[in-house]
Amino acid sequence: MTIFISALLLGLMGSFHCAGMCGPIAIALPLHGNTVPQKIFGGALYNIGRTITYGIMGAVFGLLGQGLQLIGFQQKVSVLMGAVMIISVLFPALFRNQYSLDKSWFSAVGKLKKTIGKMFAIRSFQSLLFIGMLNGLLPCGLVYMAIAGAIGTGGVAEGSLYMILFGLGTIPMLLAISLAGNVLSLTVRKGINKLIPVLVVIVGLLFILRGLSLGIPYLSPPKQKIEQKFEKSLQSETAELHSEAKRDCCKINQSASSYNHDRIDY
Repeated sequence: MTIFISALLLGLMGSFHCAGMCGPIAIALPLHGNTVPQKIFGGALYNIGRTITYGIMGAVFGLLGQGLQLIGFQQKVSVLMGAVMIISVLFPALFRNQYSLDKSWFSAVGKLKKTIGKMFAIRSFQSLLFIGMLNGLLPCGLVYMAIAGAIGTGGVAEGSLYMILFGLGTIPMLLAISLAGNVLSLTVRKGINKLIPVLVVIVGLLFILRGLSLGIPYLSPPKQKIEQKFEKSLQSETAELHSEAKRDCCKINQSASSYNHDRIDY
């Protein structure tokens, strides 16, 4: 539970960083409608679109974390992802040139931005939702930190929930910006931005504690509990597959019985 609360806090605090990076997009949004409720609804759709994309990404990377768990890295994954978060804060130079390695990456981002630009010309609620979904794919260091957290959760549903909570945390600030422009002064935003690395380190420490299984309630549950939860999940999936196979066998037997009965009648 603590891990998921940290995702929401990361989104809330990180939204002040988003105000500087994605603020221009939020301000320029072609909010559809003439009344305030319509504009609020349009702004909410844009942010919901981002959150949907984050949720899908969380499921994908949560699946990766689950795969790593299946080969025996249940605890190591959490520790590793926490370490990545902390290292990215303590040694930012290691990640500074991450986009200069592959020119095709720049090309893909350029095409994505061009598509978003075309969507701006379409003033509709549907376009606002799609703009948000596409915007969720744009490169963002803070989103990468959240993805590391999604991997560390070690599950599809858990990873998706982690990213959704992160996305929900960013909504209040970005929605306010799209409705009222820059609601906070640059000085205040800079002050809060200085706290974001501290929060990332704290979240990283939470993942490390979770992986070490020190027996601390809520923060570092015993390894036995985590393994039991994982085994229960596997048993549930196995039982579901067995049930489906049994139903398929019954259908085949019924079809064969019906076929034999028709032959006897004939």
